[in-house]
Amino acid sequence: MTVRDATNPYRLLIVDDHEVVRQGLVALLDRREGFQVVAEAGTVAEAIEQARRFEPDIVVMDVRLPDGSGIEACREIRAELANTRVVMLTSYPDEEAVLSAIVAGAAGYLLKQIRARDLVAALEAVGRGESLLDPAVTEKVLERVRRIALGGQTDELAVLTSQEQKILLLVAEGMTNKEIATDVFLSDKTVKNYVSSILSKLNLERRAQAAAFVAKHRVGRGSD
Repeated sequence: MTVRDATNPYRLLIVDDHEVVRQGLVALLDRREGFQVVAEAGTVAEAIEQARRFEPDIVVMDVRLPDGSGIEACREIRAELANTRVVMLTSYPDEEAVLSAIVAGAAGYLLKQIRARDLVAALEAVGRGESLLDPAVTEKVLERVRRIALGGQTDELAVLTSQEQKILLLVAEGMTNKEIATDVFLSDKTVKNYVSSILSKLNLERRAQAAAFVAKHRVGRGSD
């Protein structure tokens, strides 16, 4: 993207379910040269609707929203609007959420503790086509990637992706699809598809067999 100024600002969509936070972001960014807030949203459904309507350059997206995950909203927006960049802005330095956001097409993952000037600089960088992670989560993500790269799992487990391995553990713990969806920042439908894929790959017929599989292969949270 080209350099933006008051005559050609980055058009922003601000998504957060807390009105005070949302208005604070609007007040901070809308008065900055080079930015224009064109819409706000407080839910996943509103975020997708407003993105379709305004086709913003950048979406500032909260991860946890009342009707689902901002990561799912990111995935849908990116699928429909290739030129729209999404930056996740959250209070939680969760490496699983970071990886899920990257897979969903997010251009950045920032924590709400970020300074105002650093947020502005980050959004400008994203607008220029760069991708970035908050320093507070970078090391956690790198460590997670190292664990995945080192592998060391059994041949049976190797057929599963890292996300499928995590979901397998949650299924084995007796969690419902809805509970798993909340834990891994995905929709209920996506989790259902994951579970079906996991059972198929492991030649299991029922969810209850997942616990036996995990116990047999001594699968743990550190193995993915």
